[in-house]
Amino acid sequence: MNNNIIPFDKATLQSYFSPRSGEVKLGESISTLDAEDWRTWLRHTAADIIILGAPEDIGVRANHGIGGADTAWQSFLSAFLNIQYNKFFPLDRVGLLGTLNVAKLMEDCTADASIAALRAATEQVDELLAPVIEYIVSLGKIPVLIGGGHNNAYPLLKGLSMGKNAPINVINMDAHADFRALEGRHSGNGFSYAKYDGYLNRYAALGLQHAYNNTAMVQAFEEQCDLLAIWWEDIYLSKKFTFETALAAGLQHVNDGYFGIELDLDCLQDTLSSAQTPMGFSRIDAISYIYTAARDAHAAYLHITEGVFVRKDGLQFAMIGKLISYLVQAFVKAKM
Repeated sequence: MNNNIIPFDKATLQSYFSPRSGEVKLGESISTLDAEDWRTWLRHTAADIIILGAPEDIGVRANHGIGGADTAWQSFLSAFLNIQYNKFFPLDRVGLLGTLNVAKLMEDCTADASIAALRAATEQVDELLAPVIEYIVSLGKIPVLIGGGHNNAYPLLKGLSMGKNAPINVINMDAHADFRALEGRHSGNGFSYAKYDGYLNRYAALGLQHAYNNTAMVQAFEEQCDLLAIWWEDIYLSKKFTFETALAAGLQHVNDGYFGIELDLDCLQDTLSSAQTPMGFSRIDAISYIYTAARDAHAAYLHITEGVFVRKDGLQFAMIGKLISYLVQAFVKAKM
């Protein structure tokens, strides 16, 4: 398990920020893994909010999606490590663990890889990530995972569940329930696999859209009391909820125990992802969601997923890293 994480050497870390006289950038002072033994570092660092990246798009492609989710992590680092270190950010609380070691899997999963091969590789990503999350949680720390596909909700829930020795709740801001059939692992069935395997207890899906959830998923949410669907159309068309009451209902469903906070960036209007949408939540909605949810003492991880800097079809979104940086800052400030 020692090679599950690639640490930052000093030169690599410094490449993400630009020092300036009279100022201190986050990248100059953040606690970061600088040795091979990440478990020892985690035991000794005072930081309790631990950031790591998953630069992979294997699970997205295994779900017949467009690749590119592997590019968000590097973009995030360039934005996040360049922000000012001042009294408004509790740097002593935050540690930068490193990068999930998926480079060989990404290399093997070429553009012409079969769906079967991609799904088998997604299981290997699960096996890499879940024990890292379990170890972070076992130390009483809070993981923040950036990048990759929504397939990584499964190893997050598995690791948190094993670390807490109990099934875990989750709230997910998303247009898609990602509760598809158990047909081999991919980005569309992380929650259904977690439920089937006993790692997931209660699930609140905030902002599901009528047009992008199949009949089987709709029926599952109607029939299973552990599953709560809050439809985007009920917020912005029929006005059954305001955004605030919708979020409150979702949190009430999950905050009787430890829960994860999931944000799929494909639910945000005009934000590049595999399933980019012109009609979704605003970025202000997203930052309010994360800050409000993270203030609950039971909030035990943050997962920001599906964002893309450069998509495989050539589309680009230069602001993805800065957007994710704002969202992570909101999570950290909620925990102050």
